[in-house]
Amino acid sequence: MARIRLGIDVGGSAVKAGLADLDGGGLTGELIALPTPQPATPAAVMPVLAALSARFPAASGAIGVCFPSVVKRGKVRTAANVDPSWLGVDGAALAQRTLARPVVFLNDADAAGIAEMRWGAGRHAAGPVVMLTFGTGIGSALFIEGRLYPNTELGHLELRGMDAEKWASAHVRTALHLDFPAWIERVNEYLALMQRLFWPDVFILGGAVSEHFAEFAPLLHAEAEIRRAHFGGQAGVIGAGLAAAELEAS
Repeated sequence: MARIRLGIDVGGSAVKAGLADLDGGGLTGELIALPTPQPATPAAVMPVLAALSARFPAASGAIGVCFPSVVKRGKVRTAANVDPSWLGVDGAALAQRTLARPVVFLNDADAAGIAEMRWGAGRHAAGPVVMLTFGTGIGSALFIEGRLYPNTELGHLELRGMDAEKWASAHVRTALHLDFPAWIERVNEYLALMQRLFWPDVFILGGAVSEHFAEFAPLLHAEAEIRRAHFGGQAGVIGAGLAAAELEAS
């Protein structure tokens, strides 16, 4: 029987859940999503986590929950793209009470990066790697020799006098009705800023927009190698499940 752990990814528009296959890598079975409540307060989000957990009765052990915020020792420390009522909340403790299971609560881009480095596009990459997820904002995960430096939140670097994610996120592309050439011009500017600051060997580009990678990949330019995220929009769920397994092993 495959070893599995439940991962849940809390996003701005949907909360997704699935079972990470700890032996084969990736998901086993279906990915289930429910709408993110609006406003997405802690009290509103917890029933959604419970409902998703109930859809996976075969899952046991710890649960991984990834969240679009800096998370320090289980506590939510920033609220750039989440309801401000989350600030200071111990998300790990709250989810653990709700789900009656051990919970690891971590940054969503960090979770996506963990999945990609273990089983996806970052596998065997030894040097500096930057994982970027393009969605409502721009999430980031920085790896040095395969080890995560957590909570980097590099979407908030200043670019053109604003947070970079307000210039180059997938949400901006949709809101301004930008075609891929116009949007990728902005993304390339952001990648150049990242290159000057961190000198990665590899960029991994993820988020739901990565499903269209073949359409815009020829327009991308950077000194570092650019790779499409292998798991796309599933990476956060998979990485959260993997983080849950590592919690049990620690």
